[in-house]
Amino acid sequence: MSKILVIGATGNVGAEVIKALGPSNFTVVAAVRDIGRAKARLGDAIEYVVFDFKQPATFKAAFEGVQKVFLVRPPDISNAKKYIAPAIEAAKQAGVKHVTFLSLLGVEKNRVVPHYKIEQLLLTSGLDWTFLRASFFMQNLNTAQRDDIKEHSDIFVPAGKGKTSFIDVRDIAAVAAKSLTEDGHVKKAYDLTGKVALDYYEVAGYMTVVLGRTVGYSNPSPLKFFGQMRQRKQPIAFILVMIALYTTARFGLAGRVTPDTEKLLGRPPIGIRQYIEDYKPAWL
Repeated sequence: MSKILVIGATGNVGAEVIKALGPSNFTVVAAVRDIGRAKARLGDAIEYVVFDFKQPATFKAAFEGVQKVFLVRPPDISNAKKYIAPAIEAAKQAGVKHVTFLSLLGVEKNRVVPHYKIEQLLLTSGLDWTFLRASFFMQNLNTAQRDDIKEHSDIFVPAGKGKTSFIDVRDIAAVAAKSLTEDGHVKKAYDLTGKVALDYYEVAGYMTVVLGRTVGYSNPSPLKFFGQMRQRKQPIAFILVMIALYTTARFGLAGRVTPDTEKLLGRPPIGIRQYIEDYKPAWL
């Protein structure tokens, strides 16, 4: 039975990819830093292997017998050449054939973000690839922005008044599973978005209705966001990547709506209100 290695298996998207691959005829292996902690979240129905981009000694065992890989860039890694390139080379040497990479909508016009550099590494690797160029995740609201929304009823991101074509990670995972288990997706780049583009004032409005209390959007400047994140002890490199990503929204580059998600899944993408309803307990 063929093996699919899911890197980033405990993250927002990776955990959903694990679920989406459940009914497939592939052996699913979760690549994680801490197996005990991962099992507490994902259960015992899948295999686990230790993998850490910053520990090359973990590469050989992780890629052994693997044919396909779902690749996510860890948020704390911005140097693709130093950390991601050796892992891609190790995958190739181990016999991996295909990598589906979770990239970023509009990445081809944004060479600053690490996703662009990772795409370039895969393009020149000799491996088959599929790029999922996803818009901003709805689930950022119940993870990265959860505390601000729950404790202060405020969405604190430097996105200005720009619109964003938010996508639910469950839809991304469903597309990822298809790309890894079906033919016809090699050397394809899919632009994955939701069905509409919204600014964060509109998102706050939906949250206000569903949660039954007023949720606002304070629209901080990049400088204010940087200062607040430093007070929260976030690494500078991480903050700068976040600002670069939200700048795409600020300048209207994240609002493009594409038909790719609906075409691939055969149904409309999950909408923002449905997402908020499904995750409502996170903010209560």
